[in-house]
Amino acid sequence: METTGRFLQAHAGSFFLFGPRGTGKSTWLRALRDKAVWIDLLDPETLRLFQARPERLQERIAAQPLATDVVIDEVQKVPALLDVVHKLVEGERRLRFILTGSSARKLRRGAANLLAGRLTELHMHPFMASELADAFDLRRALQVGLVPLIWSAAEPENTLRAYASLYLQEEVQAEALVRNVGAFARFLEAISFSHGSLLNLAEVARECQTGRKTVEGYLEILEDLLLSFRIPVFTRRAKRHLVAHDKFFYFDAGVYRSIRPKGPLDSPEEIEGMALEGLIAQHLRAWASYRPVPAELFYWRTKSGSEVDFVLYGADVFVAIEVKRSRNVHHTDLRALKAFKEDYPEASTCLLYRGQEEIRIGDILCLPCDTFLKKLNPSSPIL
Repeated sequence: METTGRFLQAHAGSFFLFGPRGTGKSTWLRALRDKAVWIDLLDPETLRLFQARPERLQERIAAQPLATDVVIDEVQKVPALLDVVHKLVEGERRLRFILTGSSARKLRRGAANLLAGRLTELHMHPFMASELADAFDLRRALQVGLVPLIWSAAEPENTLRAYASLYLQEEVQAEALVRNVGAFARFLEAISFSHGSLLNLAEVARECQTGRKTVEGYLEILEDLLLSFRIPVFTRRAKRHLVAHDKFFYFDAGVYRSIRPKGPLDSPEEIEGMALEGLIAQHLRAWASYRPVPAELFYWRTKSGSEVDFVLYGADVFVAIEVKRSRNVHHTDLRALKAFKEDYPEASTCLLYRGQEEIRIGDILCLPCDTFLKKLNPSSPIL
């Protein structure tokens, strides 16, 4: 974990750095900057000191006159520190503040809005395959995911099993975000069946045997803890009737597999297929986030059932991507991409599959998933 280079580039000015626990924010910052005032709020003693007196930050900074950066790790644990940062950002001493967080909930409710326009936002994602280079293994990534904490662990399967419990205990229960932690744990399992699928909160609520409003609140918590994301349907210049629901994903394929219940009626092929789609989704999301030119991630689905898994759209990119678990490409696999190409002839189209050959069928480039992921780099075109 210490030696793996990351694609994320620091900003010259002060910034928030968001990312789920274990994605390597602290490691990336330690390698980035040696001479910094470092406030680690995961340390219990440090946390108590700054909870009792947030203005202590000014004293810590004054004690290191040569420091150019101030790093506050997991700043959401003491939101009152943002008031002090706001004052110091506008002070005479030119300092770069780097505030990391694995939960946006408290920051939204606290004083983060005071720093709007003064601090930009960066997001740390799980490893990308091309960051790992030769160490990347697709089969292993589908089993344990690419969260650096888990990938680099001596026993990744055991670390992965503990990951959801870590969030339940430290973030949800400790911060009293929900009254019934057991019900929230059931929600995590129920919504795992929506991974890679259209999100229907009414169905999730029935599965949890709870109210829709409660489920909406649970989903908000999940997203605030950066454990999940949604992608909307691509509707620009739509020529067909499209669905309205977003697609739901856990932020990492391994985390999805650890939470997804398994039983005699569950197909391993179906679970692995959803894990593969999620793995591609998290890579495309990271690629769009790390690159200098903004791009957005969508999917496309008509009401008649024709669906393209992903659409990347930006000033310099317009690509439709379909993901198939099969090891061979059949002409039926290309129908949705062909339909999309009819509506959007400007778009490039690509099918990712588990085979070994790079082939082109008409306008559609067909690539092995492993090849695509290893070549995916934010500094290069996607295809």
